Amino acid sequence: MMWSKSKELLRNTVRSMKVRIFLLFLCVGIIPGIVMRHGIISNYEDRAVSVRTSDVQTQLKIIANHLLTYNHLQGAPSDVINAELEQLSNLYDGRVIIINSNFKVVKDTYGISEGKYVISEEVIRCFKGESISNYDSNNGYIEITTPIQVQAQQDGDTPNVIGVMLTSVSSDTIIQTVDILNRNAIIMEIMIIVIVFLLAVFLAKVLTAPINRVTQAIGEVKAGYTDKPIEVNDYLETEHIVDAFNDLMGRMKVLDDSRQEFVANVSHELKTPIASMKVLADSLLAQNDVPAELYREFLEDIAEEIDRENKIITDLLALVKMDKTVSDMNISVVNINDLTELILKRLRPIARKQDVEVVFESHRVVEAEVDEVKLTLVITNLVENAIKYNRKQGWVKVILDADHQYFTVEVSDSGIGIPQESIEHIYERFYRVDKSHSREIGGTGLGLAITRSAILMHRGSVNVTSEEGVGTTFTVKLPLSYIAPV
Repeated sequence: MMWSKSKELLRNTVRSMKVRIFLLFLCVGIIPGIVMRHGIISNYEDRAVSVRTSDVQTQLKIIANHLLTYNHLQGAPSDVINAELEQLSNLYDGRVIIINSNFKVVKDTYGISEGKYVISEEVIRCFKGESISNYDSNNGYIEITTPIQVQAQQDGDTPNVIGVMLTSVSSDTIIQTVDILNRNAIIMEIMIIVIVFLLAVFLAKVLTAPINRVTQAIGEVKAGYTDKPIEVNDYLETEHIVDAFNDLMGRMKVLDDSRQEFVANVSHELKTPIASMKVLADSLLAQNDVPAELYREFLEDIAEEIDRENKIITDLLALVKMDKTVSDMNISVVNINDLTELILKRLRPIARKQDVEVVFESHRVVEAEVDEVKLTLVITNLVENAIKYNRKQGWVKVILDADHQYFTVEVSDSGIGIPQESIEHIYERFYRVDKSHSREIGGTGLGLAITRSAILMHRGSVNVTSEEGVGTTFTVKLPLSYIAPV
């Protein structure tokens, strides 16, 4: 249990923006300093070793020339040479070994290898004319191998190497300087780390403060202390978050108002038929010896109100289903031509009663991936409305067309039309352009809301153009291939 809580705490800590900003500033402030320290010190060490090596090599070349001058390799002792060697050894705290062509040591400033033979890779390479230097930082010395060579008699000839000087000089002073620099640099790093740490803490707090204020403001709205739009305009990013939240709150308020209005409309629509049936029943109960004809008339009226109530409930259930997620979509490949023909076949008897002609015009054969039931609702509702809100001897035309990506169903009529001020409201639940006429023909005000929801579930669109007294045209555009939501 404790381990689980610790793990969760660690995870939350790592996910914290404040912690991440703090770590970012800490890394940005410290890592470059560490890298720079190592780079500078390493560069200094390399440079110091190079200068020391160059200085020693210059001295060794001079001594090499003197060795040739005084014929020291042939065993002729020279106080001048010995003095130079001792001076070089003392100056650089080093050791010089002179080896002749027979690999025999003729001079050792330490006096322990004279008369011995030295055969090593460096010595052999030096006899071939190579001047070799090697820095051993662990043991603290620089080893230099210098050839003693006689200049060629003619241009182009290879100089003749007759001896080798094997020199080791101390690098303790360089190492000591590097150590001092390291210590000073570490002290500076510690000071920088402290400063950067404090600065990182401060900046992390300052930079996340607007986020905290946004969180606090959202919490106040959530708790119900206020319903006013929040304002935190410290940064452009927080301003965008606040704007998005305020937009969301505005949308939620609209949805809440719409929900309340919907409930009120549902209550009104359901109460009206019930009230009518109550009045009819009370009228019958208040009378004695009611004729059978009157009973029949009243019961027919009650049956009509029941049918009306049933249609409202059916449409409400359909609308509720449309409000669910698209996971309820049953997609299949459907021949839209055949489906439209079948729908119009069912509706033509209703159209004939209204003295309305229904015409179907197809420009091509269309097959699409749709939910057949929901698309049937779409076409049925649009054609039914075109028939209901039409005039005597009017017409309804259904046109089907498609391109490579979409298909369109256009439903036009010669009906009463829709006022321009009402077009933007026709998809609202229970909205009626002409309430009295809608009630007369049995409309519930839910058909277009159901239609639009079904179209949106298919990732399609619907447009309407209308003119009062002339007619209305609905154009539905749906993709041929179903586009599943991400």
